[in-house]
Amino acid sequence: MVLRYDKMVEDALRGVLREALIASQDGLPGDHHFYITFRTRHPGVEVADAILARYPDEMTIVLQHQFWGLEVTPEWFEVTLSFNRVHQRLHIPFAAVTAFADPSAKFGLQFQADTSVEMDHPSEPEEEHPGEETTSSGAAAEPGPQSEEAGAQVIALDAFRKK
Repeated sequence: MVLRYDKMVEDALRGVLREALIASQDGLPGDHHFYITFRTRHPGVEVADAILARYPDEMTIVLQHQFWGLEVTPEWFEVTLSFNRVHQRLHIPFAAVTAFADPSAKFGLQFQADTSVEMDHPSEPEEEHPGEETTSSGAAAEPGPQSEEAGAQVIALDAFRKK
């Protein structure tokens, strides 16, 4: 038997995300907002077909002003977000998450993705440009505070990564 310390550490760090979500089930305190990136083909991920077609491999969601029904268990979380003014329920296992950030606290984590367990989905080419933030409609977005009417944003984290 081999002790997989790397896996143990990853699981412990995913616990930080889990606890942050649990603490935010009734709304995010202060200026906190979360960027959560996950593998869309990971087993157990449930997203609408239209979202999966647009983000066949990975997507980032933002939990800030408009999210509903955040439910957290030891293995997964669910949340409802608005995409082009249509509410969509997302089911995301913690094992599918590849990055978590709370820019207001200058805090972020990155996780290794186990792509060997991912499901095959037909993929379409993405129209995004690396490092460019996009809204859930795919239009370029200006960084900054999000208004209550703006809805959820999907962004690429490349702009935040050190090169």
